[in-house]
Amino acid sequence: MTYTHILFDEADGIATITLNRPQALNALHIGVISEMIDAVDRVRDEGTARVLVLTGAGRAFCSGADLAGGGAGGGAARSGPPDAGAVLESHFNPLLERLFALPVPFITAVNGAAAGAGCSYALAGDIVIAAKSAYFLQAFVNIGLVPDVGSTWLLPRLAGRARAQAMMMLGERIPAETAADWGMVYKVVDDADLAAATRAVAEKLAKGPTKSYALIRQGIRDCLDKTLSEGLMVERRNQLQAGRSADFIEGVSAFLQKRPAQFTGK
Repeated sequence: MTYTHILFDEADGIATITLNRPQALNALHIGVISEMIDAVDRVRDEGTARVLVLTGAGRAFCSGADLAGGGAGGGAARSGPPDAGAVLESHFNPLLERLFALPVPFITAVNGAAAGAGCSYALAGDIVIAAKSAYFLQAFVNIGLVPDVGSTWLLPRLAGRARAQAMMMLGERIPAETAADWGMVYKVVDDADLAAATRAVAEKLAKGPTKSYALIRQGIRDCLDKTLSEGLMVERRNQLQAGRSADFIEGVSAFLQKRPAQFTGK
């Protein structure tokens, strides 16, 4: 696929998707989501990237669905009543599920606004690094809709029910540093340092035990709604897989030989 709305780059084991509609604050429509799905599938299927970074060009990460461009999926061309959920089922949600199911770590570098669906994709990162100018916004109530693209599942788990519910019902901007205090992001850095800080984390992950990372990211999500006993069984199954990896053998060997490990992601 030829990309018109995103940039895709892969180097040194780091794949980067950059939303590239700065004139529209990287607002999302079906074309953008289709390209993102194709790029994420490349990362999943080609197996050469060991970490994925998602960011936005210009002064915003992503302002959410492109209302002017039909991104809300109201279905102007559909017969009968509009279905604002149709595009979620066909495009937005499949992208989110692909990001969660990736076999490699996923970092989001949040520059400027992360609103609506953009907020969901930003907070879906395993590691979320935000510029000080960034903010997070659930503005669905302002147009009479409800939060979507996983927001009602994700936000209460990150910020707690009370904060998530107020954020969604009041439609207020949450500045990056408040988001860090609430547990929504890993780190806040100066705007000028966002690219370098993201690169440093990505390089570390790209050299790490990729299978272990995949099991960690899936294990955490598997255990969110389980009992302690069920969570222990998830860990037991994941440890079986991790213990059979080449990276485990290398990690132990490096520890015993008192040298840095050279992980291959296998």
